[in-house]
Parts: sequence; C-alpha cells; structure tokens
Amino acid sequence: MIDVHPSALVDPKARLGAGVKVGPYSVIGPEVTLADGVEVGAHVVVTGQTTVGEATRIFPFTSLGDEPQDKSFSGERTRLEIGAANVIREHVTVHVGTPRGGGCTRIGDDNLIMTSTHVGHDCQIGSHVILASYTGLAGHVIIEDFVVLGAYAGIHQFCRVGESVMCGANAKLSLDAPPFAMVVGDHARLAGLNTVGLKRRGFGPEQRRALKRAFRLLFSSKLRLEVALAQVREELADSEEVARLVRFIEKSERGVLR
Repeated sequence: MIDVHPSALVDPKARLGAGVKVGPYSVIGPEVTLADGVEVGAHVVVTGQTTVGEATRIFPFTSLGDEPQDKSFSGERTRLEIGAANVIREHVTVHVGTPRGGGCTRIGDDNLIMTSTHVGHDCQIGSHVILASYTGLAGHVIIEDFVVLGAYAGIHQFCRVGESVMCGANAKLSLDAPPFAMVVGDHARLAGLNTVGLKRRGFGPEQRRALKRAFRLLFSSKLRLEVALAQVREELADSEEVARLVRFIEKSERGVLR
C-alpha cells in the first residue's frame, strides 16, 4: 500500500512502488521512480530523471535530482541513480549529472549520507560508504566502497577516494586518496594504513601484512614511485588487495597522496 500525505504533491506520472511513503509537503516529479519501501520525509523534493532504490529513507528538507551547479548545463536529459537501503539525512543535496561527465550521478547501496552533505554532479559513490555531516563532494568525484569521510571533509573535483579510506574531519583532498589509507589534515596527507577498517571488513592477518608492506614501499620509502610500484608487484604478487592498490595508483590522473 502506498501512503502519500494529503499535502504532498506527487505527479501522476511518477512511479511509486509498493509500500512507498511520502510525507507532508514533499514534491515528487514526473520522471521520478521510487522503488518498493522507499520512505520520503516531510518537505523533500525529488525531481529530474531520478530513481531511488528499495528501502531507502530520505529525511526532511532534502533535494534530490535537481539541476547541477555547472554553468555549461543547458537543460539536457541527465540522471540521478540511487541504490537500495540508503539513509539520506536532513538537508542533503544530490544533483543529476552533466553530458560532459557521463550524464549520470550514481550512489550505490547501504550508504549513510549525513546532514547537509552535498554530492555534486557526475559523482560516483560506491556502497557501504559513510559521508558525515557537511561533507562536500565537487563534481566528478569517485568514492569507492567502504569509505568513511569525516565531517566537513571537502573533495576536489575529479578526485578519487579508494576503497576503505578513512578520512578525518575537516580534511581537504585535492589528490587521489589510495585504497585502505587513513587521511588527515586541512591539506590532506597520508597517515598510514586503515587497520581498524580492514579488520571490520574481515581482512585477515596475511592480507593486512601484505598491505602494510606495500604501504611501506610506496609511501614511506625514498624510492621513486615507479620503482616502488615495480618492487611491490614483484614482492607481493599473490595479494589481490595489493593488486587493487597498485591498479588504483596506476590509473591516477591527479596524482596520489604519498
């Protein structure tokens, strides 16, 4: 059964799944799809070509799917895709993509997006991510799975944040943050391996030892990056986690925190 408050404005063309709830004074646009069990709080606006996955909860005064803050945008048909079981708290803003950025902003599953966070156009966010209050993601940012960004963190456009990164509050990233790292500081710097996060993900002692050795070679030695990467490939060839770390670094266009 769909439960729409009498004061809400839901366009007849919007597609609402079973068990959807829409709170007072919320607005749901004509191209919006809300999957089964989505809960929309009071004073929420969901517009644009936006899909929201099953059992996602959207809290009051949030805006999803509006036009990107990009001067080049001219009303093209672009999208916002949000996965299942997300919690999107009060005053969050997430915009659709732009043609130059692939045309779609994406958020995966089981993420917690806290109060007043902004997710800019064309961002690609994985699953099991926590974005603490007042986090700001500029356009074209990539956030991989199991990342935690502390409150007031700011991510420069086109930056990538690798899987299982733990980023401290108030950090400002203008370079890519490598997977499995801890990142701190106003001008963000690497602070070591995110050992606690790896344990929580179930990484065993051998996996953690391999990553710790890779971090020493890549980020603590005085070797040039190309030489360190070659040594890591040779010495730790059997570690899939290390292989993912190496691939991330090799694909970096902005440069990687060291």
